[in-house]
Amino acid sequence: MIRLAHRAAGMIGFLTILVFWTSTVLSEAFGTLSTVAAVKLAIPWGFLVLIPALAVAGATGFRMAGASTSPRILRKKQRIPFIAANGILILIPAAFYLAWLASQGAFGTAFYVVQGIELIAGAVNLTLMGLNIRDGMRMTGRLAAA
Repeated sequence: MIRLAHRAAGMIGFLTILVFWTSTVLSEAFGTLSTVAAVKLAIPWGFLVLIPALAVAGATGFRMAGASTSPRILRKKQRIPFIAANGILILIPAAFYLAWLASQGAFGTAFYVVQGIELIAGAVNLTLMGLNIRDGMRMTGRLAAA
């Protein structure tokens, strides 16, 4: 049961961040300012799904890993603090700030600088989470080893 919870929570977290990131890019590329504002205002509400999912994925992952010295598990464990710090220190504050700016209609330099930082940090987290998913799939045999 713990493996299923870990897998489900990890995928929900990854897909939620992917939806945030993709929605931002698509709204900027093809939408109006009102579309961009709607996306920026919706993202913090998505934290109600994202934060519990990441907490469950982290807790179940650490529980399953225990004191293992497997190189794949150690790599996964090394990525987690960076993913968490990136989210807590950059992504969450940026999302709230961008939502506030969007609610004010303030689509100036500050908005786009912070959005650029947010997109880079989001891409980094997606990459690191993707590597963790890959390593997890290799450990369970769902993906062939390199």
